[in-house]
Amino acid sequence: MASVVHPDEVEPRREGNAEVRTTFHAGNGCERLEQRVVRVATGRSPRRRLEDQQEILYVVEGRGTLDLDGETHALEPDMGVYIARGETYAIDADDGLTLVSVVTPADCDSANGQRKVTVRFADQPELDATSVRTFRYLVNEEAGCPDVTQFLGIVQPSKAAAHHHPYDEVGYIVEGEGIAHIDGAETPIRAGSCFHLEPRQPHTIENSGTGPMRILGVFHPSGSPAEAYEEKQ
Repeated sequence: MASVVHPDEVEPRREGNAEVRTTFHAGNGCERLEQRVVRVATGRSPRRRLEDQQEILYVVEGRGTLDLDGETHALEPDMGVYIARGETYAIDADDGLTLVSVVTPADCDSANGQRKVTVRFADQPELDATSVRTFRYLVNEEAGCPDVTQFLGIVQPSKAAAHHHPYDEVGYIVEGEGIAHIDGAETPIRAGSCFHLEPRQPHTIENSGTGPMRILGVFHPSGSPAEAYEEKQ
């Protein structure tokens, strides 16, 4: 099964005024997470509801409004969005929106009654993962989502040692270019590239460009992006 997928190589599906490209799903080896790149044209998208799952969104570009069960929330670039189990939503795009959607299992109810629908990247503290990588949480338990973590990582030009994580993860390259080293295979990646990492799958994402690489990650179960276990040689 492919570990890297470029959305422009995926046949799009129309859902009203939205163009949907599903990059990872059970049919290509990603059993528990479904990742979609969604482009919403100006206007309102069809209403969407997930009964026994939850949806984590990230706004790549564009602005609009989220109608969540009658309440409205402004959408802007670099924003995480948490749609909890059983909620219904539609999106009004001002001038076209690009979103990354990840549908995940909903194992727990919102933590301690907390609930944030939207989280702005600019409002979150920057945390160190390594000497060349920082990250900011978007959707996690602080937003009332106890079993999924969404974050945006910033990686300086570098290549880390091969390592693995304990969780199942899908990612999206927001900005930059490099090489995905996964299970010994090397695949060029660029802005818009998507990847899937199974639990304990050896990998490293190399930033071979001249500037920072920005990577969106969503993983299940929840945890820390800094939790990595280096592969033994």
